Amino acid sequence: MNYINRPTYTDRIKPFIGKQIIKILTGQRRVGKSYVLYQIADYIKAQYPNANIVYINREYAEFEHINTHTALLDYVNGQFKESTNNYLFIDEVQEIDSFQLALRSLFAESKCDIFCTGSNAKMLSGELATYLSGRYIEFKIHSLSYIEFLSFHKLENSNETLLKYLTFGGMPYLTNIGLDNELPFEYLKNVYSTILLKDVVARESIRNITFLENLVLFLSDNVGGLFSAANISKFLKSQRVDISPQLTINYLKALTNAFFVHKVVRSEIGGLKIFEIGEKYYFEDLGLRNSLKGFNRAADTHKVLENAVYLYLIQRNYTVYVGKIGDKEVDFVADKEGKKIYVQVCLTLNSSPETAEREFGNLLEIGDNYPKYVVTLNDMIIGKDYQGIIQLNLAEFLTGEF
Repeated sequence: MNYINRPTYTDRIKPFIGKQIIKILTGQRRVGKSYVLYQIADYIKAQYPNANIVYINREYAEFEHINTHTALLDYVNGQFKESTNNYLFIDEVQEIDSFQLALRSLFAESKCDIFCTGSNAKMLSGELATYLSGRYIEFKIHSLSYIEFLSFHKLENSNETLLKYLTFGGMPYLTNIGLDNELPFEYLKNVYSTILLKDVVARESIRNITFLENLVLFLSDNVGGLFSAANISKFLKSQRVDISPQLTINYLKALTNAFFVHKVVRSEIGGLKIFEIGEKYYFEDLGLRNSLKGFNRAADTHKVLENAVYLYLIQRNYTVYVGKIGDKEVDFVADKEGKKIYVQVCLTLNSSPETAEREFGNLLEIGDNYPKYVVTLNDMIIGKDYQGIIQLNLAEFLTGEF
């Protein structure tokens, strides 16, 4: 099978091959989880030529009959071989009813090394957490980073290429469609419909589909904006619908469960307090966000810029918060294994004192010595270093190592 390697993810997974733990790859539909599985399977074949690999993809007609945990057990037990290591790969495992019962049985009997993908976070908090707590490890797979985008599309890093990434995003299949005219958006609109119907409406039993679609449009207009009970109520009034704020919150949860959008909570810098209101939402893929209403460079560039910075942080396996210090805010506090970076995002910078105070003042109030960055779309005028704060344009940030 032809594919482009994604070592960002395979290198995280490889150390767990052969370990007695279930490997779960999660992420939004169509971000390339299946191909990461293929890469792991091929790696195992290369390392262990006698390995027996059993691969199940519920989207293939030949596996349609595997729709219950008993059918799954019957099938895989008939495929396993004696006197060799068996490896089980299941794509979109949540499509199999009570799959967790089969995984628990296979795990308990140590019959195989198990790898699965899933497109809904609810299976981790519900099905798997109940039956397999402590027996699985999650690997989050995302749409293409900018570096991967360059590799997949065989493009050089340039302002024009960066604009293409900000416009069309990082869905891997776009390499088969190209980045010209409206063809990418036609594909992305179909992906959006599939995610909404299969992973949100059907999975979460959503009834008011029209309101859900309007809610997604609201999120696309308010990327990076604080989401509170007040603006939920204002949004409901604008829609002239009689829906409780709690139901709106439930619909937001359904969208995050499908990894379509990400909820980012606010955290007190230097403290332990997590604020329960005023979270922000960012899209998993820039192209999907832009396919909803188009990409208006004048109105949307700052939103997309902030979303792109957030995506790169989570693609680098950071846990991300919105930082709060007194009555001021830092766009992103990113933590990985106890190491932090702080990132402030702005569209443009100039050399005025007012700009310096606005964009750097919040970061300067942070008392620790972790790296601090200001990321902007344009090249810097103030200088690369402002009182210890590193200034980068977006392309430098998206291609850097942090």
